[in-house]
Amino acid sequence: MKLFGTDGVRGLAGRKLDAFLAMKLAMAAGIYFRKSAKTNKILVGKDTRRSGYMIENALVSGLTAVGYNVIQIGPMPTPAIAFLTEDMRCDAGIMISASHNPFEDNGIKFFDAKGDKLGEEAEEAIEKIYFDDEKLMEARKTGREIGSSKRIDDVIGRYIVQLKNSFPTDLTLNGIRVVLDTANGAAYKVAPTVFEELGADVIVINNKPNGYNINDNCGAMHPETLSETVRQYRADIGFAFDGDADRLVVVDETGRQVDGDKLIGALALYLKKSDRLVNDCVVATVMSNQGFEDFLSQNGIRLIRSNVGDKYVLEEMKKNGCVLGGEQSGHVIFGDYAKTGDGLVTALQTIALILRSGKKASEVLDPFELYPQLLCNLKVGEKKPLEKIKGLKELIKEVEGDGLRTLIRYSGTENKLRLLLEGKDQRKIRKRMEELENFFKKALA
Repeated sequence: MKLFGTDGVRGLAGRKLDAFLAMKLAMAAGIYFRKSAKTNKILVGKDTRRSGYMIENALVSGLTAVGYNVIQIGPMPTPAIAFLTEDMRCDAGIMISASHNPFEDNGIKFFDAKGDKLGEEAEEAIEKIYFDDEKLMEARKTGREIGSSKRIDDVIGRYIVQLKNSFPTDLTLNGIRVVLDTANGAAYKVAPTVFEELGADVIVINNKPNGYNINDNCGAMHPETLSETVRQYRADIGFAFDGDADRLVVVDETGRQVDGDKLIGALALYLKKSDRLVNDCVVATVMSNQGFEDFLSQNGIRLIRSNVGDKYVLEEMKKNGCVLGGEQSGHVIFGDYAKTGDGLVTALQTIALILRSGKKASEVLDPFELYPQLLCNLKVGEKKPLEKIKGLKELIKEVEGDGLRTLIRYSGTENKLRLLLEGKDQRKIRKRMEELENFFKKALA
């Protein structure tokens, strides 16, 4: 595939992802969704990047050109687009965001009428249409058939109600001090509103987007300021979101960052004890720690591993009837409340877990010990097929023979090779990682 990566289409705004590509992609998507159209409406939202204006207008032009009516709702979290697409009876939803990437990048994610991210088959179909100039030209509408566009600014209330409904009605956040880092991104309005309406004492940082400061030394990618603020104000807990609020990083009352696997493990046990963990299973990716899997097993919970990417997590959740899944990086899916990673739903469920336990966050969110794990990202000029790299198969066999778990893959959104080693011996891990780095620096030079 030439356009779509692991999470939609993403790249440097104005270059790889320019207005022409966005308009043409919107036309292709409109043609694809037309096959199952019921309302002739497509929802479009975005995060706070300056380039969002350019891409949004290009998408609207492309969609209206092929006859679709567009509803623009401005800056909203990615999970809100997933929810509102179904709630507002749209044929599809589009989110303009590059998630945790710096402001120079942007991306386009598609959702079907049920609010699910598109699978690879649908993406391939849209991509095929994108490269079919004749089909695009034939699909252009004229006269009364050209679509319309309107902006609606008050749909945030629907999403807020959905979020509040995910929080137990017998609990209150009165007396709970919470620090929120909204990363100058899509959650800058909705996150404080939800927590304040539930009664929390809310302290908000990085909630003044200017188009350029999204994810800039803040949010889920840089939780250091959140940790300092939690300690400074003696808060009970802190939550950091990424640019489109589908990812969450939790900081306990001591200012310590909670590991993603530990968070999902604690939430899984919470759901199991409250008889809500359907089929006693959890989905996580191949990146998750072996210590996490052992903890779940000890508590009668089966771990199912998926490829990296929350859409792959969701696929396995559906296939196995699981209600909880997530990624070590902070994407957590609660199947009862969302169809994609939702940082706000996860934050509310985490607070519910802490309140139910009657303990501090530092006690509840540290349920097991992780095995030593080392992750390295190497920049590459070309993504050569791993199976064709001479000597790699033999090296991996040697490393795994040393009692280590390996995971080697290319990033789906960046020109990077991701190396992961895990085991019980830290010295072996460091030594073998050095060997792998040197090997790939030569092999991919």
